[in-house]
Amino acid sequence: MGRIELHAHTVLSDGAFIPPELARRAEVLGHDAIAITDHCGAAVEEIVRKVRAECMLVNRFWKITAIPGVELTHVPAESIPELAARAKKAGAKIVVVHGETLAEPVPEKTNEFAAKCEDVDLIAHPGLITYRTARLAQEHGILLEISSRKGHCLTNGHVVRVGKMVGAEFVVNSDAHDFDDLLTDEKAYRVALGAGLSGEEAYLAVDQNPRRFLR
Repeated sequence: MGRIELHAHTVLSDGAFIPPELARRAEVLGHDAIAITDHCGAAVEEIVRKVRAECMLVNRFWKITAIPGVELTHVPAESIPELAARAKKAGAKIVVVHGETLAEPVPEKTNEFAAKCEDVDLIAHPGLITYRTARLAQEHGILLEISSRKGHCLTNGHVVRVGKMVGAEFVVNSDAHDFDDLLTDEKAYRVALGAGLSGEEAYLAVDQNPRRFLR
């Protein structure tokens, strides 16, 4: 079984490749699936429409599964429930929220509003997430990301420590913007172990949790 990546970007936002090319490069690298989660704000329906069309093309002809989604990025925290619901209604299969990474000035309370939203599936690079917010994410079945991306990875250890205390579930993602960002399974395991997960916990974060989401 190959890798499943749940957070990646294309030229539809700030990535380097069109969605089919990123999907093809991921397939050659050994991926079973890749989620195209381009950045968006209020124009969520437009982004979802474009991503869905590209994913349909990939899924029609290739073995790799392209999952249409979005990443709500630097939006007002209070707008997350509305935008996430609109994304799902438009056909997004995964809604990622750009968490409160230390690397960017994300609005305060973004993690909190994401963690209690039933239409959010994943909080990306959640930074210095609190126990309360991590518990909200756990209660709502929202995955917490362990990121391999420069800057965003600075708080992986904190995310793991806090998340483990409340029984949250993790996923290792590349947040790919270019081909070289994509992870092999071996690299993903190294990221998980480096963040403080045990071997068994790393297996869940790298393989089982994303595979369960895909099902």
